[in-house]
Amino acid sequence: MNDVLEATSPATSLSGPAACVCKVELRVSCKSLLDRDTLNKSDPCVILMVQTNGQWTEVRTEVIKSNLHPVFGKVFLLDYYFEEVQKLRFEVYDIHGTHSIGTRDDDFLGGVECTLGQIVAQKKMVKPLLLKYGKYAGKSTITFYPFLQDLFSKSDPFMEIYRINDDETEQLVHRTEVIKNNLNPVWEPFKVSLISLCSCDEDRKLKCLVWDHDSRGKHDFIGEFYATFREMQKISSGNKVLWDCVNPKYKQKKRNYKNSGVVILTDLKLHRVYSFLDYIMGGCQIHFTVAIDFTASNGDPRNSCSLHYINPYQPNEYLKALIAVGEICQDYDSDKRFSALGFGARIPPNYEVSVSVRAVSIQGVVEAYQNCLPKIQLYGPTNVSPIINRIAKLSRYHILLILTDGVVTDMADTREAIVRGSYQPLSIIIVGVGNADFTDMQILDGDDGVLRSPKGEPVLRDIVQFVPFRDFKTASPAALAKCVLAEVPKQVVEYYSHKAISPMVPVRDLMTPIMSPVPSPDTDY
Repeated sequence: MNDVLEATSPATSLSGPAACVCKVELRVSCKSLLDRDTLNKSDPCVILMVQTNGQWTEVRTEVIKSNLHPVFGKVFLLDYYFEEVQKLRFEVYDIHGTHSIGTRDDDFLGGVECTLGQIVAQKKMVKPLLLKYGKYAGKSTITFYPFLQDLFSKSDPFMEIYRINDDETEQLVHRTEVIKNNLNPVWEPFKVSLISLCSCDEDRKLKCLVWDHDSRGKHDFIGEFYATFREMQKISSGNKVLWDCVNPKYKQKKRNYKNSGVVILTDLKLHRVYSFLDYIMGGCQIHFTVAIDFTASNGDPRNSCSLHYINPYQPNEYLKALIAVGEICQDYDSDKRFSALGFGARIPPNYEVSVSVRAVSIQGVVEAYQNCLPKIQLYGPTNVSPIINRIAKLSRYHILLILTDGVVTDMADTREAIVRGSYQPLSIIIVGVGNADFTDMQILDGDDGVLRSPKGEPVLRDIVQFVPFRDFKTASPAALAKCVLAEVPKQVVEYYSHKAISPMVPVRDLMTPIMSPVPSPDTDY
């Protein structure tokens, strides 16, 4: 059982100084360029090459016809970082034709290298153009005119909270979202367990850093402060909880520096969250049902190529998946009585499309499966929504394992059934058997987005896990079970938490402290 802190994200006022990225507008002109043309004057163009992470990228001005003293209209817009050496190279060419600029056909009129810092340190910078081997290009010069933009003066702040461990190392606990162009951000509320936040030590120091976001990943440091969970709790008694966000460099250099803003905690709530083991040790039972695909696409069970073929020396894929998952689930069901359902088969003498078995154990399910194969006719279609709806009506928590050799034919109804089932005590595992294309089945998993019903209603909980069995053909049965069952504990906790059902206190464990109220007698596990 964990306590979870829900903090309405701190509001901040970042009114103090902060090292932030600026945009620099750079205008260029040239004077006394070499005249390489016989009949006309040169047609110059300037290429700017910027070095970023060891790679050169280039931008260029327009071409000005027949001019040895060009003033270019093109404005270079550059990010400026005080803490970096930003290398720039400018090359001037006399352009011939409409082909790519800077090729062998163009005449090189001179170039120059400098840094952006050198340019912005002056209102105007004039540099001589150099040819190869450092020779001057006559009296040719290039002039730079830098202008700082004030459109980006506001920050894009986000905050990080770090737990300081006993060995003085730091562990990231939470990172807020970025608030664009705002000096007074209000971040979204977030939840974090007390174990993650402070190892349940109310006086453990937390280091909080506020940054100005940069899309290149070179975020600008705004300031920092230290807090404890004990300090945060003062808000519950009506006290104002705030911290000065301090930049140590500014504090050291500037005599009157106070802070780079203030971080304010606007709300804090403490919730008790139970773990999967709390529910299991409190008597929660997890029941297991398997549904097996008996459609004709599996092939005649008497044929060795059939997915349902019973090989006396090796279990088929259906049995391997059933045993791998069932052997884990049986430990959490006290009566060890499992249900087995079939779909897509016709049963004589009336040839109704259904199969239902109540077995005593996983081995009993295996035997029932093997015994029914000679007695049924594989048919179709691959409809699983009736099975999901049937299990979802049960009051106890169930894991439904669906084994199928292809994409379901009632996809819309299945999506609807899963959305309805997400409100019920149900987890669904779907294992694709054979070599069919299961791409469409990935939709049901919800890993690539929230699953929705045909009407657009989202699931309350993500309750479906889909895997193709072929991905585990050479792996151990334990690997398959681990993959498909990994999300079940979280799904169980989410269901009972949504229903506000607390675990029952274990009656036999008299030494266990009572950490929660006992649920009412009608609570159904």
